[in-house]
Amino acid sequence: MILAPSLRVLVVDDEAPARRKILRLLRLEAGVEIVAEADGGESAISAVEKHHPDLIFLDVQMPGMDGFGVIRRVMAASPAVKVPHIVFVTAHDQYALRAFEVHAFDYLLKPLAEERFRDALRRAREQQARSGDGFATRLGEMIEQIRRERGFSDRLLIHEESRAFFVPVRDISWIEADRNYLILHCSGKSHTLRGTMDSVQDALDPKLFVRVNRGSLVRLDAIRELVPWFHGEYKIVLQDKTEIRWSRRYVSQRPELLKQP
Repeated sequence: MILAPSLRVLVVDDEAPARRKILRLLRLEAGVEIVAEADGGESAISAVEKHHPDLIFLDVQMPGMDGFGVIRRVMAASPAVKVPHIVFVTAHDQYALRAFEVHAFDYLLKPLAEERFRDALRRAREQQARSGDGFATRLGEMIEQIRRERGFSDRLLIHEESRAFFVPVRDISWIEADRNYLILHCSGKSHTLRGTMDSVQDALDPKLFVRVNRGSLVRLDAIRELVPWFHGEYKIVLQDKTEIRWSRRYVSQRPELLKQP
């Protein structure tokens, strides 16, 4: 008798009680190997790269990088890496639920019901057994649909000392990463926002902003000139004469911007 290989599972949730419950239920199941747990987006990506799980129980709403950001990063990391199957975990994101249903991916609602968990795991096993090369494509389409339905931010909330205020995204020339913070450059002024470049990129409309390197996001209307540089890179000159490097890796992610109309 040939035994089926264990299902390698990663659990990602920023809430420790939710993680513990999923882990407890998984330990009751035969043929499941828990390879790791993660409490946020960055640690989830590291765990995927290290352990190559077959399945991820992935929280939708997490501070910094949400579940959709995690999947986009995993899918963009390398075309050679197999995209894990996903059971999304969410408390109340109705847009996400509709998209999951349309695309036949599974999800769990918090608080988790044990019978519903077992059903989701069963469906995940079935999906794992019959999936083909089209899985990653369908997952990408689902995530893009969710992004369209959720919409994009037209303002960012800034906390400075004892006050808070909104900065319209149309006033932002470019955004610069500084460790765990972001610096918003706005017409001669700058504001500091706690967060990651990935999270703010997900919140902003790609028709208005472009990620040009690991630590810089630029509003397209703020660009005055593109100067071809070395090895397929560009030097971006903004309206205020700021110069920013557009690396080849990020040029390749937005080729449509360089095409003639």
